[in-house]
Amino acid sequence: MAGPMHYSLPLPAFDTPVKLLAVASPYYKDIFDQQIAGARAICDQAGVELEVAEVPGALEIPTAIGIAARMSNLDGYVALGCVIRGETTHYDTVCNDSSRGLTLLGLQGLCIGNGILTVENYEQAAVRAQADGQNKGGGAAAAALHLIALSRKWGRTGKPVGFTATTLAKGGDTV
Repeated sequence: MAGPMHYSLPLPAFDTPVKLLAVASPYYKDIFDQQIAGARAICDQAGVELEVAEVPGALEIPTAIGIAARMSNLDGYVALGCVIRGETTHYDTVCNDSSRGLTLLGLQGLCIGNGILTVENYEQAAVRAQADGQNKGGGAAAAALHLIALSRKWGRTGKPVGFTATTLAKGGDTV
């Protein structure tokens, strides 16, 4: 018996160009190459150009996305990397903290597709990363595009992320 069928939403269409950034760790270079290939294929299907920024590891991905969000005019982000369980608890730290960082950025309004693989061994990573297979890089790109489409539908563009200056009740000065 075959496993359960997975449904994928059709890719959204956009009236205006989309600026998408993949922040990726090439720590496992062949996994990285497959994730990027999968993300690019999905972006090509949607008519979206994908820019790629490389960081050393999965822990740096949320930080780089946060920096890009504050300093650029990108519409969305794709987080790509791979964490393979080792002999220490470092695996748990990297998985939990990178995921938490991305979730917090998403809750602030960023459109992020999370494609950071968290696996037990290299073979699992290779199967999940394969661009003509499970294509988790492509799935993360599609997730980011769907979130961008929703944010455009709901009309909340240009909303600041993080701390912003506020007006004081008394003198009207900003802090």
